[in-house]
Amino acid sequence: MRTLWLLLLFIYEARSHAVSTPNFVLLMADDLGIGDPGCYGNKTLRTPNIDRLARGGVKLTQHLAASPLCTPSRAAFMTGRYPIRSGMASRSQVGVFVFSASSGGLPHSEITFAKLLKNQGYSTALIGKWHLGTSCHNRTDLCHHPLSHGFDYFHGLPMTNLRDCKPGEGSVFTRALRLLVFVPLQVIAITLLTLAVLMCLGFVQVPPCVFFCLFFLAALVLGALLCFLHYFRPLNCFLMRNRDITQQPMSYDNLTQRLTADAAQFIQRNAKTPFLLVLAFLHMHTALFSSKDFAGKSKHGAYGDAAEEMDWSVGQILDVLDELKLANNTLVYFSSDQGAHVEEVTVKGEGHGGSNGIYKGGKANNWEGGIRVPGILRWPGVIQAGLEIDEPTSNMDIFPTVAKLAGSPLPEDRIIDGRDLMPLLQGRSHRSDHEFLFHYCNFYLNAVRWYPQNSTSIWKAFFFTPKFFPEGANGCFATHVCFCHGQYVTYHDPPLLFDISQDPRERNPLTPTSEPRFREILGTMQEAAARHAETLRDVPNQLSLGNLIWKPWLQMCCSSSGLSCQCDREKQDGRGSR
Repeated sequence: MRTLWLLLLFIYEARSHAVSTPNFVLLMADDLGIGDPGCYGNKTLRTPNIDRLARGGVKLTQHLAASPLCTPSRAAFMTGRYPIRSGMASRSQVGVFVFSASSGGLPHSEITFAKLLKNQGYSTALIGKWHLGTSCHNRTDLCHHPLSHGFDYFHGLPMTNLRDCKPGEGSVFTRALRLLVFVPLQVIAITLLTLAVLMCLGFVQVPPCVFFCLFFLAALVLGALLCFLHYFRPLNCFLMRNRDITQQPMSYDNLTQRLTADAAQFIQRNAKTPFLLVLAFLHMHTALFSSKDFAGKSKHGAYGDAAEEMDWSVGQILDVLDELKLANNTLVYFSSDQGAHVEEVTVKGEGHGGSNGIYKGGKANNWEGGIRVPGILRWPGVIQAGLEIDEPTSNMDIFPTVAKLAGSPLPEDRIIDGRDLMPLLQGRSHRSDHEFLFHYCNFYLNAVRWYPQNSTSIWKAFFFTPKFFPEGANGCFATHVCFCHGQYVTYHDPPLLFDISQDPRERNPLTPTSEPRFREILGTMQEAAARHAETLRDVPNQLSLGNLIWKPWLQMCCSSSGLSCQCDREKQDGRGSR
């Protein structure tokens, strides 16, 4: 009998340990709209695997990105903190890293959930997109690299997928090139023509050296343009495996299949030990791409093809977990870093952005369409299947949730803005722990969300809103993304107030007439914003102009022959993930 009791106790302890230290698979899409997956209401885009994940777990219907842009949103996701706390919030129009040889990035002093889990004995991997910086002082220090932030293994794109990475897909720099290249060339051309006419008419005598200087200046501008067009792709669009470049420039051929296979291999190699896998898809950011198995198969053009390929990848990961009998001991999370990019329209007029459902706006602004994203969590036997939760949650909540489940204490030397989701997911709590959420547009506090205790109302107050263009549009089509200050926004005094619980489309701002408590509500929210501001500390701006610009000494290149930077070690590199 004593032996039997000891055996039962051993089994109970083993099962308790398994539940207390689950594996984690965190799936992060890029620019996927909340209206894209079938489980969020899309009837024509096929996402059977994302839908399968939702049926087996919890679907969050008010899951919010901490920022509507890639770099700050991912910084918040990784650290559980508003990006302004880590310096990952820009004060200029450029809110993300656009060059691989920039010196800014997620500071080494920041603690990611990968660092916490690595200290708990987890094997950790990030496969796919990083976009949180690479190096600080030289090309080999890799101070911002995933391996410097708690990941044992990295295979993917240190930067981000851009139109410029895929020949024939245009450029995200069109507006800048027009300003910095074509306008100066026009000025030079007009100057040359004017001087030539005046000389012919005998009004002035212009020394030949003036014409030479103007032609030389024009040649320099054209040369700079050609160099940019020729070198940008190889210098910024490349794949790495750990610290080494494996493909430069990056090839889109079966790219999703390659990264998915590596993710599956990582799970297989770590099936006997606790692991954390972050699979950060390059889909749905432009340039859109898909393999021949998916190209032309959807009802939504190139965007739908890419979305359905990403869904296939989700299915492959779920299948591997099932095959290895790991599903019951693995928390799977699926989301997007922000809403769909509604202004993504090709020169041919084809929409390359997704659907934000009924919600206004999209990527780069804090209307609901820019920050309300899919949020699905599955853990069979621990989280009730098929549950839908309409409570305000944030992608910052993953940090404390993962840390607590892994048995790691939270850092005590900093503010963690995320909240543990497990009480909400398991039904031990029926209300979000977020009474207030603060929505930043880069560095600037854009809006405040208030979910009062003992109330069903969810108030949202905007201090400024972007100027959509053209008039009546659902985005800032003239500038490709909405900006956060100056002439590009409209400031509101008093702030623009909505009750999101009654008006999720944000169409009818409240007034003192329509809401008797109008000034009281705004007063409470402004006081909360002031208290929040007191918790902020001055930190180095990682997205300052000095940190954003291209620095030759930081440029990574897989060859030593100048800037040719051509190599493909993806096929012959069979090392795989650890």
